[in-house]
Amino acid sequence: MKEIHVTQIERTIAELCIRANRILPADLAACIRNCAQTEPNARAAETLRLLEENRRAAEEMSIPICQDTGMAVVFAELGQDAHIVGGGFAEAVNRGVARGYSEGCLRRSVVADPLRRENTGDNTPAVLYTELTHGDSLRLTVCPKGFGSENMSALRMFTPAAGRDDIVRFSVDTVTKAGGNPCPPLVLGVGIGSTFEGCALLAKRALCRPLGERNPDPYYCALEEEILARVNETGVGPQGLGGSTTALAVNVLAAPTHIAGLPVAINVGCHVTRHAAAIL
Repeated sequence: MKEIHVTQIERTIAELCIRANRILPADLAACIRNCAQTEPNARAAETLRLLEENRRAAEEMSIPICQDTGMAVVFAELGQDAHIVGGGFAEAVNRGVARGYSEGCLRRSVVADPLRRENTGDNTPAVLYTELTHGDSLRLTVCPKGFGSENMSALRMFTPAAGRDDIVRFSVDTVTKAGGNPCPPLVLGVGIGSTFEGCALLAKRALCRPLGERNPDPYYCALEEEILARVNETGVGPQGLGGSTTALAVNVLAAPTHIAGLPVAINVGCHVTRHAAAIL
């Protein structure tokens, strides 16, 4: 059985927090560059070029891409043949987040209580999702989630009578109501099915999928393309200033659900939908 020491987990989480906040995923950066070249609206094209300039400067100067360095969402895929040694797993993850946000000079944005609002001082606790998988490795994905976009997310419990068109309209309405608040161009994670909380988790996971990777089911792949086209017809545009590039991608994840329900969640990601991963 493979042993993974908690000090290795702590160090890796710290590195991922810093990397995710400074370096945008290559596929997302390339998409913004390409859109800047093809956007027909001059003001929107210039805005996209400025976003690319900001991204490049952050990487070159080793500073955060955005001042909102987010709440650390961590996905852990733990092989059932791996053994965590040296201490508690969740504690190691939180030590890693605290270390990363301190060493990386990242803004600490987490409050200990949702109503009394006292800052924890180290951006912990992380939001940790752990899944048991086959094998003996541990895959860690850190997704710093800013709340300008998180606040614009939406969830709706449709009845089974709803259909594809209703989900498309819900997606478009969510983006239209959000306007420039979530700092478009956006990445939309759409979770369909499961339960009230399950569809929201699907939507969050969808934000971590590479932009060029479409849903393997042709039906949902076509739904992704339709939502993206309809969202880009809204004219919200980069930073809400108008144009044809309101969203960069729509990623849909679906799961089985109850015969009496159709939960749908839309997790809105901004133009810096950040995530970084490592395998131990």
